[in-house]
Amino acid sequence: MKAYMCVICGFIYDEEKGIPEQGIPAGTLWADLPETWKCPDCGATKEEFEMIEI
Repeated sequence: MKAYMCVICGFIYDEEKGIPEQGIPAGTLWADLPETWKCPDCGATKEEFEMIEI
Protein backbone atom coordinates (compact mmCIF):
# COMPACT_ATOMS: atom_id res chain seq x y z
CA MET A 1 0.00 0.00 0.00
CA LYS A 2 1.14 3.53 -0.75
CA ALA A 3 0.49 7.03 0.54
CA TYR A 4 0.04 10.27 -1.38
CA MET A 5 0.51 13.82 -0.08
CA CYS A 6 -1.23 16.96 -1.30
CA VAL A 7 1.49 19.41 -2.33
CA ILE A 8 -0.88 22.31 -1.58
CA CYS A 9 -1.86 21.62 2.04
CA GLY A 10 0.02 18.49 3.16
CA PHE A 11 -3.02 16.21 3.53
CA ILE A 12 -1.95 12.56 3.27
CA TYR A 13 -4.10 9.91 1.60
CA ASP A 14 -3.03 6.51 2.93
CA GLU A 15 -4.35 3.61 0.84
CA GLU A 16 -4.21 1.33 3.87
CA LYS A 17 -6.50 3.62 5.91
CA GLY A 18 -8.75 5.10 3.22
CA ILE A 19 -11.12 7.85 4.35
CA PRO A 20 -14.09 5.99 5.90
CA GLU A 21 -15.89 9.23 6.84
CA GLN A 22 -16.02 10.06 3.10
CA GLY A 23 -17.16 6.57 2.14
CA ILE A 24 -13.69 5.47 0.96
CA PRO A 25 -12.97 2.17 2.72
CA ALA A 26 -9.57 1.11 4.01
CA GLY A 27 -7.54 -0.58 1.30
CA THR A 28 -8.81 1.65 -1.53
CA LEU A 29 -5.98 2.13 -3.99
CA TRP A 30 -5.11 5.60 -5.28
CA ALA A 31 -5.84 4.44 -8.82
CA ASP A 32 -9.34 3.40 -7.72
CA LEU A 33 -10.28 6.88 -6.49
CA PRO A 34 -12.39 8.67 -9.10
CA GLU A 35 -10.58 11.28 -11.20
CA THR A 36 -13.07 13.81 -9.81
CA TRP A 37 -11.93 13.15 -6.22
CA LYS A 38 -10.56 16.22 -4.43
CA CYS A 39 -8.46 16.77 -1.32
CA PRO A 40 -10.85 16.91 1.65
CA ASP A 41 -8.82 19.71 3.27
CA CYS A 42 -8.16 22.14 0.41
CA GLY A 43 -10.04 20.87 -2.65
CA ALA A 44 -6.93 20.15 -4.75
CA THR A 45 -7.27 17.61 -7.57
CA LYS A 46 -5.49 14.24 -7.72
CA GLU A 47 -2.89 15.87 -9.97
CA GLU A 48 -1.70 17.93 -6.99
CA PHE A 49 -0.67 14.81 -5.02
CA GLU A 50 2.71 13.07 -4.94
CA MET A 51 3.50 9.56 -3.76
CA ILE A 52 5.46 9.53 -0.49
CA GLU A 53 7.05 6.97 1.80
CA ILE A 54 5.75 6.62 5.34
